Order: sequence, then structure tokens, then C-alpha cells
Amino acid sequence: MHAGGVRPSFCRHAWWELSVAKYVLVPDPTLSHEYRSFPLLDFLACAPVNYVPVWLYGYLAGPTIPQDDGRAKLAPYALRKIEAPLLARYDSTEVVVAHPDYAHLLIDEDTRIIGVHTMDPAGLGPVTMMFTNGRVLTSLSELIFTRFIAKLHRERMGRNRRARIIVGGAGSWELTYMPNMIKQLHIDHVVQGEIDDVAADLLDGLSEGSLERHFMFGYQTFDEHFHKVWFRDENGTFITRAPFEKQFPTLGEIPLIRGASIKGLVEVMRGCGIGCGFCEVTLRPLRYYTPDMVKREIEVNLRAGITNTWFHSDEIFAYEHGRNFEPNEDALVRLFRAIMGAGVARANPTHARISVPAAYAGLIGRLSTILRAGPDNWIGVQVGLETGSDELAKKHIPNKILPLRIGSDGSWSEIVTEGLVNLNRNYWRPAFTVQIGQEAESSEDNWDTVGLINDLSNAGLEFTLTPLLNVPLGLLKTRREFYPVYDRLDEAQASVIYACFRHLQRMVHRNAGSVARGSAVTRLALTQIMTRGATVVLNALERMFRKKGFKMEKAKRYSLTDGESYFAR
Repeated sequence: MHAGGVRPSFCRHAWWELSVAKYVLVPDPTLSHEYRSFPLLDFLACAPVNYVPVWLYGYLAGPTIPQDDGRAKLAPYALRKIEAPLLARYDSTEVVVAHPDYAHLLIDEDTRIIGVHTMDPAGLGPVTMMFTNGRVLTSLSELIFTRFIAKLHRERMGRNRRARIIVGGAGSWELTYMPNMIKQLHIDHVVQGEIDDVAADLLDGLSEGSLERHFMFGYQTFDEHFHKVWFRDENGTFITRAPFEKQFPTLGEIPLIRGASIKGLVEVMRGCGIGCGFCEVTLRPLRYYTPDMVKREIEVNLRAGITNTWFHSDEIFAYEHGRNFEPNEDALVRLFRAIMGAGVARANPTHARISVPAAYAGLIGRLSTILRAGPDNWIGVQVGLETGSDELAKKHIPNKILPLRIGSDGSWSEIVTEGLVNLNRNYWRPAFTVQIGQEAESSEDNWDTVGLINDLSNAGLEFTLTPLLNVPLGLLKTRREFYPVYDRLDEAQASVIYACFRHLQRMVHRNAGSVARGSAVTRLALTQIMTRGATVVLNALERMFRKKGFKMEKAKRYSLTDGESYFAR
């Protein structure tokens, strides 16, 4: 990462010989690394710059994506989905997915649109909000994004003032909350929503000074009751689909990628349907890619030399699911076989729920065999654990429990434990998230979560944990309030956070050496940085909580000495 600019000598040709295009698409620099393939290191950009200096971030993030004459050889999957419909309409000389270090050199008098893809431009993501104490501190993601946009604007002003900077991607909602940031960075438009079916129409319209009827100047958001609402923007900055127009592409309208994606990511479905009370993904319609569609996208990555793949869904076991969210075993087996049959060396699903491994151990075994899971090939997957409390689970994530039921099939803690045991037995290592600050949450609920974490950690099971502050988007967007997260914690909430980081420290010390990649020197350096860093963070948390009068001794031993441990039964 070159914060001060690029070095033209790195290019095959001098900068004035680089090809230019009508549409220059470029990812946020934080999305242009593979983070040394170290688990959870992708969240490093969520950390506050006050404690993780940019130079250290640059080292841990690893090399940027490869480039060829300024074009990115790899790019975020979502950006490839915007590139695809443009390439269906224009020649590849007119559409460039640029490497962020070279994007400014690809702007000239013919450029009309500079499209920037971002995930967390203002540091409002749930992990970032937790790490930056409710945005009291500045995240690396915000710092790097603002520097990058400022650099693009300077080059735009010197080369082609008519070119428009348009920001989109999953993080675009954050800018609806931070309009002053848009003005300060001279961003022309912020685009929101799934637009890969109409991206070419939108960009053509903007480049010609008009807007298609199925769009509006404004944005979508959610009220406090999680109902979708639209706000018009008289300044013409925000762009979204018009309220009474089609909101989402159908499966047949979703283009397949034409260029390789970072980490070999491909999509297997859109939407979720699980219906958790804090997540907007559940409001999107379900669309299942056919195994052949998935295989064709994997083949794009294979041709670029990417032999591993992450296959994305918001809940893999919901793929063509049956009644009461029973997994469709035949459909899952067909999908997994198609993925591995494409010729990849390794494959991992991105998200899953824990109740299916608890209820269908045989299915996990079949899928693990297909994925060739084993001691040297652990399958990583993100799982929303959310809580250890039966009451909160029944209130906020009732469908995540299905097809099991709390009571007749055990407590939520027992379901989670059984699911984790079955996953580990088949060499799956879940990355759990847990939440604090949920509606109707009590101290007892949070102590239930602490107890579950301690039980699982003390049993030596393989998993990671990330604590999240529960801020439903509707509340965040309507109340428009920031506050220091750690100033408002009670002792039980603080104990959940502490228990998470205490287990994470154990996992880092146990596994850092075996999962680090690169040369012997790089592996040693990464192992030392990660193990020491985990200890520093844990000790800092304990000091901070003690200053608030909280005693972490209870958090350390809770459920382990009272005879209530699941593993003591």
C-alpha cells in the first residue's frame, strides 16, 4: 500500500502509455488485499488507527492485488458484478477495473465515471463500531477511504473535471448517515442497492446527464420498526431504485462475472429468509444460483490461477431449504459436488447457522467428504451465535434455531454445543459472532452468554468469537446518535466482550503458527505479532474494565465452577 502515491516505475509502461477508459471502476484499498490468508485478519481495517498504525496495517494486510498496466487482475466479487453488464454493452477498452494504486493514472479526458466500491467508508460497520468505541476513535477503513477519494479527486481535477466520482457497494448506506463526508470528499453520487442488472443503464444515464425512470434521487433506509422507507434527495447526490419500480434483479438478470474475484469468491444464493430481527438481508428475495452457474463463475477464477474458492451465501443451509428451514440435503450435495467438481483445491462456505450441524451430523459428514476436509484442511465458516440466552434466541433469532426447537430439543446452549462438536468432528472451524445490547436484554442473558463461551472454550473446541454491538440499522439511521460504547456497558456486557477476547487469545496462541502463510520469516513475524497483539488487547480490556469497577474474575470462572457446565453433565 502506497499512501503517498504510486511509483510509475512499477508499471510495464510509463504512466502516459497506460490505457484509459470511459468507465473506471476501482475498489476501496482496504478491499484490495488478501490479508495473508490469516483467519479474521480481514477485519484489521476495522481497528482504530490510534492503536494500529498504517505502516503495521500495510504489513499485516500483505501485498496488494496483482495488476497489469493499471488493471486489477483480481477484484472484489461485487465489483465484478458491476463490470459484467458494462462489458456486455461496451468493449473492454472502455471499461476498466483498476488497481487502486494506479486508478488515478487511468483518468483522462474521455473518462466519464469513476466508480468506487466500498464496504465500510465511514467506520459504521458493527465490528468497526465495537473496535472504535462507537466511532470515538477513527478506524483504518475510514482513514484509508477518505485519503483514497481525496487522491482521486485531485487527479480528476487535474485531468478531467467532467468525470464523476460515484461510490457504491455494501457500505454506501453509511454515507446516507454522513452527508458532510460526501461534501468534503467531493463525491458526486452515492448509489445504493442491488443494481447489477441495470448498472449499464444507470452509468450511461449519469454520463449523459439524465436518470432512467426506474431510479430516483434519494435513498432507502429503515425506520425504528424496521420498515423500509424512502427519502428524496433534492441535491441529487443519492441514487436508488424508485419506490414503485422493481427493487431486485431476478436470477436470470444477475450477470455472471467475467474477471477473477479476490479469494476466488463466488455467489451461490441471494437473500436469506431466516428473518433475524436485526438484519436487513432477510428482506431481500431468495434467489438460488444453479450449480452450473456457480461452476461457470469458479471457472473464471480458475483460468486466472485462483485454485481456492469461498462460496457466498448469507446462510448456506438455507439453499433450496424445505419446510421449517429443514436443509435440502440433495440440493446441498449437488451444489458442493459442482463446486469441487470444477477443479478447485479447497472450498469454504461463508455463512451458516449452527442448528443444522446439531440436528444433521450425517449431512455435515457428507459435505465434509465432498470438501475433502481434514486435519490439514479445516473448513472456515461464519456463524451467528448471537447469544447464550434461550429467551433472546427465541425472541430475535427464532428461525436460526429451526428445524430444532428450544425446550423439546434442548436449550440454545445445548444446541450450539452439539452443533459445534459435530462441526469440529468433521474439521469445520466456525467464526462465531455474539451481540450485546439486544432489545429486551438482561444481565442474566449476558451471563448465559459468558457461561456458554467459557464452557466451549474450556472444552478445547475450535472456534473464534467476535463481539458486536447490536445497533439495528433503523435505529442508527433515524436517531443519528453516536456514543462511546464502553462508557455504557454494564458488568455483564463487559464480561461478554472479555470472554470473547479471552477465548480469541487462546485460539491465536494455539493456532497462529499453523495457519500463518508465507516464508519462514513471514510466518514467524505473523505469529509473533498476532500472539503478542492478542495478549495486549486482552490486558488492555481488563485494565479498562477494572477502572470502571468491574471484576473480571467472575467472567473468567463463570459456569466452570458451579457444576452447570454442559461438559460436566
